[in-house]
Amino acid sequence: MATPLSGAKIVVTGVTGQVAEPVAGILARDNEVYGAARFQDDEARARLEAAGVTCVRIDLAAGDVAALPADADYVVNFAVAKNGDWNLDLDANAGGVLSLMEHHRAARAFLHCSSTAVYQPAGHKELAEHAALGDNHRVWSFLETYSICKIAAEGAARWGARRFALPTTIARLSVPYGDNGGWPGIHLEMMLGGVPVDVHSNTPSIYHPIHVDDIAGTLPALFAAATPEVTTVNWGGSDPVSIEEWCGYLAELTGVQPEFNATSETIDSVTLDLTAMHAITGRTTVHWKDGMRRMVEALHPELLA
Repeated sequence: MATPLSGAKIVVTGVTGQVAEPVAGILARDNEVYGAARFQDDEARARLEAAGVTCVRIDLAAGDVAALPADADYVVNFAVAKNGDWNLDLDANAGGVLSLMEHHRAARAFLHCSSTAVYQPAGHKELAEHAALGDNHRVWSFLETYSICKIAAEGAARWGARRFALPTTIARLSVPYGDNGGWPGIHLEMMLGGVPVDVHSNTPSIYHPIHVDDIAGTLPALFAAATPEVTTVNWGGSDPVSIEEWCGYLAELTGVQPEFNATSETIDSVTLDLTAMHAITGRTTVHWKDGMRRMVEALHPELLA
């Protein structure tokens, strides 16, 4: 991986989110970090301030980003709106990224965090960055707007990069997780509650879980790869892992066995070709078993004998 950032002024949006909060804390160890969000969670704000992050209230749906430092060196856009209201979500996701890019058009690099939810479901076929896009998450009614808005935001970021000559990387994130949980953490809670874990009937359900340490660790290289023509790259853990496999490992750690519900009413595998990412960042460093053990230790230390 590239040398960690030091002494830079960095804006991290969506900073109260599950991914952005720990990443902002890691970056704040050696940089001046401004965390942007609507800040409806006072506890999250207090945690961020304790970690050395300067908190700034913004409203991306309204294009209100003026309080952010326009002279930031780098911007990491983790913000995402998933309210289920199409107009609101399009304004916040697509319009919001353009408001940020215009305000930070002098930045050295802009990283827009997209999602592998932009891909047309393709079973177990490895998907490179040129693969067909589609409405991956429509099957989940509570995320009806998610895939389409992520695609729209990518289009906005591409336009903004050219319009403002702003070096930009679009990174399509797979399954993020860390000590504060993530999708594997949700599955752990389901196992503890005796709730069946949905897996796609086209088993196994394969993804690329990536630890927050690797998300933060790959940022310098992803910034360095940014261009006004836009670098688009898959962003996931180097090892493909299925839900069935990581739940099985959580069972080994805790003694709590998972129950699976095979159904077509859940998202299918998103197996990635990580050739481009590996060329930019190298392989990820946190093995998924090590990361998930750390997650269990943080969330439920009483379960580890």
